[in-house]
Amino acid sequence: MKTSRRFQLLDIFYIIMMILPLAIGMVIQILTKPLSEGITLTGARIFFTIPMPLQDFYITESQINSLLVTVTILFFCLYMVHGLNERVQLKRQHFAELIVQSVDKLVVENMGEYFKGYAPFIIAMLALSAFSSLSSLIGLFPPTSDINVVGGWAILVFILITYYKMKCGPLYYLKSFTEPIALLAPINFLSEFATPISMSFRHYGNILSGTVISTLLAVGLSGLSSMILGWLPGVLGNISWLRVGIPAVLSIYFDVFSGCLQAFIFAMLTMMNVSGAFPMDEYFERKQKKQAKKQLA
Repeated sequence: MKTSRRFQLLDIFYIIMMILPLAIGMVIQILTKPLSEGITLTGARIFFTIPMPLQDFYITESQINSLLVTVTILFFCLYMVHGLNERVQLKRQHFAELIVQSVDKLVVENMGEYFKGYAPFIIAMLALSAFSSLSSLIGLFPPTSDINVVGGWAILVFILITYYKMKCGPLYYLKSFTEPIALLAPINFLSEFATPISMSFRHYGNILSGTVISTLLAVGLSGLSSMILGWLPGVLGNISWLRVGIPAVLSIYFDVFSGCLQAFIFAMLTMMNVSGAFPMDEYFERKQKKQAKKQLA
């Protein structure tokens, strides 16, 4: 397919805008991260604080990186849909259609036809989670290593779960706490809040543990290299030979595979919990009764 110069320039602009936010994040990381010796494992740094009446609002490293990742995803999507046509003429269109079809199929298989419109929400959650975790590959603090970020996603899912549970009315929702017997009401009430807590800690804990293990392995390999190969003359003895290549191979699991896997698990739990919370049969039965009453009236 022959493209105009304007089309090509717009493509270049989208590609630059995909890379620019991550480059800005790397520059911020270099300019603001304090020098340290040895192992340093800390949470997201606080850049500045906005005074508020009840609680100060902290602008942290994870929030900034989340925004940068979101902008990158936005321009990636704009690049993918640029030039879409009924007649497939661009290779990227094949890839874009494959993503849409795969996510639509995933949502329908796990949530049902009623929730087909949730596909954009699920793919957005997958992309944001995966790209946030993978940002550690370029030296950024991964937002998924911050419990506040992942906890916010889990709260959003919890709101959706509660919304669908109340589709049949508040009384039906309250009655569900007494099933199968009323004595289990306190346990059912606690389990209601256990869902977002378990989702957030599972995702956050796995990403953070991968970061910690990767850091410890890198430092351990440095010490082992110095102990085994420190006898080499001159500069050769100061080089951490065992850190060449081995951490990169380990990063394939801890950063790439684990990050993508946790994004998929979080999306799957979202689909299962939201669709499972919806009493579909009861909802449509009540809806039919209401329609029958309107027709009789």
